[in-house]
Amino acid sequence: MKESVLKEKSFKFAVRIVNLYRYLCEEKKEFVLSKQILRCGTSVGANVREAEHSESKADFVHKLAISQKEINETIYWLELLRETEYISSKEFESINIDAVEIIKMLTSSIKTAKQSLTTNH
Repeated sequence: MKESVLKEKSFKFAVRIVNLYRYLCEEKKEFVLSKQILRCGTSVGANVREAEHSESKADFVHKLAISQKEINETIYWLELLRETEYISSKEFESINIDAVEIIKMLTSSIKTAKQSLTTNH
């Protein structure tokens, strides 16, 4: 089931984000951008979990759409951290690959769920 893969990947991504946050605070002494990426990067999986017990198909789509926005914002902060040299290009590529994979999965899940919404009406 695609949602369980998404659930697992978004949780592992959140763990990577927490570790990145620690690194930015402890090693780089960066406390503003790191809070932003911690907030949105961990929100992705939290909203995937909320979608798991959504009240309706429309609520399910809504929760996944929030996750999609959060992962997109996370990618923005990752790009900014790379461009400001808080993380290396190699570090960026490593975590960005995961983010892009998650955004693709979310987009696909949303599209599938929306199609089932329109066929049921």
